[in-house]
Amino acid sequence: MVQAGTNSISVSQAEQDLRAELARSDLALGSIAPVLRHLLTNADHSLFSDEVVARVRGMLGDLARQLLAVEAEEAGEEDPLAIAQHGAHRLVSGLAVDAPLLGHVHALAIEWQLTETLQARDAIDASLSPLLQTQIASRDPGAAEVAMATLAAQVRFMQQARRMELPLGELSAELFHAALEVLRTHSDRPDAAVRTVARLREEYDEGHSRLALISRLITGLGATAMAALEIERAGVALFLSALALASGQERDLVVLSTSSDQLARLSVALQAAGVKGEQAAAQMALLQPEATLPDHFDAMTSNEAAAILASIGGA
Repeated sequence: MVQAGTNSISVSQAEQDLRAELARSDLALGSIAPVLRHLLTNADHSLFSDEVVARVRGMLGDLARQLLAVEAEEAGEEDPLAIAQHGAHRLVSGLAVDAPLLGHVHALAIEWQLTETLQARDAIDASLSPLLQTQIASRDPGAAEVAMATLAAQVRFMQQARRMELPLGELSAELFHAALEVLRTHSDRPDAAVRTVARLREEYDEGHSRLALISRLITGLGATAMAALEIERAGVALFLSALALASGQERDLVVLSTSSDQLARLSVALQAAGVKGEQAAAQMALLQPEATLPDHFDAMTSNEAAAILASIGGA
């Protein structure tokens, strides 16, 4: 590997190579939504047995059933759950059309799979990481409370994802309202749908979602926030959120960057977050054991890396 003293011509070429690789990565990412949509709506789903696709289908189905069950209650049906189960397939197709929602569910499926893999392979606990333990034991009652709530939310996420469930309350405000809009536009009971949307909006509280709690915890770390950029200390969930915050990217995009064909993006995100040298190499190796840092990695500043991400729409 060439170190930071490399001449400016070599560094410039390295940056051009990274930009080209990231552009190719963007093309691959752009194909995710249409491909997933095709797999989810194809009648002969037995042809597609991939675990992630099955999990995406399952979580979208769970969202659909939740929406339809409340609508059936608002319509006065005697067995809302049965009606929701019967009509879920129709609403899944509508939910799958929303690219941001589909992309988020896809990212959650990948996150769950990655967390399970690292727990089995590297003994990285899926829920209670060393960093979270430290925060739970904090003398600051507020920090300890957030940490305990985060732990509970992470335990629920792992259990729910295993069952292919996704509570509506775990969606961001934007995606929550997108899901409600899908129900409204696909409902054959417009009056009940209106009441359902109003009821669910009144019950919704984004601040209690897992991802909101994780963001609060990381923000509260202050000067020690770099600890969250070490997977073995922070765990997968906190690491992904910390890298998203520190690199200025959407969290779902950071999740996707952990795949084997997105390692250029991951390396630039680590650099933008200020993770360098051996620490960056260690994170890459945990996520993809065969991965290596690109040449001239340490020659690029965090600001230069962030500018590259912004220029390709990664921030």
